[in-house]
Amino acid sequence: MIALHAHPPVRHSYRGGGFTLIELLITVAIVGVLSSIALPMSELVVQRNKEQELKSSLRQIRDAIDAYKQATDEGRIVKLMGQSGYPRSLEDLVAGVEAVNDPQKVKIFFLRRIPRNPLIQDTDMLPEQTWGKRSYQSRPDAPQQGDDIFDVYTLSTGTGLNGIPYREW
Repeated sequence: MIALHAHPPVRHSYRGGGFTLIELLITVAIVGVLSSIALPMSELVVQRNKEQELKSSLRQIRDAIDAYKQATDEGRIVKLMGQSGYPRSLEDLVAGVEAVNDPQKVKIFFLRRIPRNPLIQDTDMLPEQTWGKRSYQSRPDAPQQGDDIFDVYTLSTGTGLNGIPYREW
């Protein structure tokens, strides 16, 4: 006769499908460290984007001011005696100026719109109010408003990532 041996019952250790408290704490700690690294990087990206927008806006306005002056020097815009030939306001660049000796009274436009200064957060200010304006007669190191607009600068008192104050850009 064949002897059948009974096997002792096998004990399986049962572990549930969840995480232990230690595993959860380690996961939370890792996520915390990663987020503390990512937050300053995201702030840096936001500041860099604002600085790029500031450079672009300054370039647009300055190019428009230079084009206005060139049109005046070429005689395409009326220049009264004693005037510098620069626009009297930023709005003149958007509203346009009548071309000289044009029977159809065509206007010359220099900007589609005045860009908003990205470093000024006050949404109650009009875009043209977010810029400092320097007249042709004022000194570069102490810009003052006057009868015309020779240059624009930001009113922000901050410093760029390059270490240069925004007002000097």
